[in-house]
Amino acid sequence: MSRPEAHPIAVDREEMARAERSLEGLFRLSMGRRTLSYQANVVGVEVSRAGYAILRTLDDESPLAMGDIAARCHMDPAVVARQVDTLVKAGLVKRVDHVGDGRRRVIEPTERGADVYGRIIEMRTEFMSRVLADWSSTDRARLVALVDRLVGDLQRHRFSTDEEA
Repeated sequence: MSRPEAHPIAVDREEMARAERSLEGLFRLSMGRRTLSYQANVVGVEVSRAGYAILRTLDDESPLAMGDIAARCHMDPAVVARQVDTLVKAGLVKRVDHVGDGRRRVIEPTERGADVYGRIIEMRTEFMSRVLADWSSTDRARLVALVDRLVGDLQRHRFSTDEEA
């Protein structure tokens, strides 16, 4: 198995490996089974990572067509379809006729879905408030700016094989 060629800008590979390890640890902690189990206990329903992303997207803008949800969540349309089915069965979202085109169906949160999403946000916000309580306002602002920058960069770049590079 060949390794990807070095990026044209010189980077310290050990530094990048430490960054990747740190982020992997963050992702594992933030969305691990223990966290999701606690979240389910608090809000009264199990919502997967992908389901949460869909609820967040629908909270930002709804109703949305399945393809629009997939694009906004950066998910495969088949994954979105399965997750929406799960959310429909849980009573968190519903399919409704498109206002401008009755032949199309769009997805929107139910009242219960909006409530569950709100409780998830409340739980997560309270948790992060405790975690970051000892951080200065400046450090919290820097964290947000750097994470937002990272998310933007991750969205612009994608993994590629040697043949695609």
